Amino acid sequence: MSTRPVREQSDGGDLVRGRHETQEERADRRWAELMQEIRVAQTGVQILFGFLLTVVFAPRFADLSDTDRAIYVVTVSLGAAATGALIGPVSFHRIVAGRRIKPQTVVWASRLTFVGLLLLLATLTSALLLVLRVATHDGYVPWLVTGLVAWYLLCWYVLPLWVRRRYTSGD
Repeated sequence: MSTRPVREQSDGGDLVRGRHETQEERADRRWAELMQEIRVAQTGVQILFGFLLTVVFAPRFADLSDTDRAIYVVTVSLGAAATGALIGPVSFHRIVAGRRIKPQTVVWASRLTFVGLLLLLATLTSALLLVLRVATHDGYVPWLVTGLVAWYLLCWYVLPLWVRRRYTSGD
């Protein structure tokens, strides 16, 4: 069964026909693309999470205020959740492999990845807040973290959504 060709806008502004793929070919391509994306996010979240797990054993950890300890617990919990969501698609694929449901697998793995990226954003926000509070003890830290979160939102969501809207044709 072949999918209906999609009309896309080329770099020159002309409308051109998209790929001619079967549903299975499209699922295979989308799965490969998703796995490449996940590799990047998994590496970052695993390094961050590994670092966070060691912080509790640092001598200075005992000197943290109750607020900073609470931020740390939230950060580690978010990091664990992000790790789970970003590794989830691999387990998902392994469990359903060979069942001829790859298109559905891609959809669910993509959802897990999106949730994982949101959790990664929350983990980074919380980690930045903790590290900058401990490093500076200044009142500008929440403002600095807010600016960095705005940057992440711009890079990760606003620009891609704008490009999607701007360059996707109505057909």
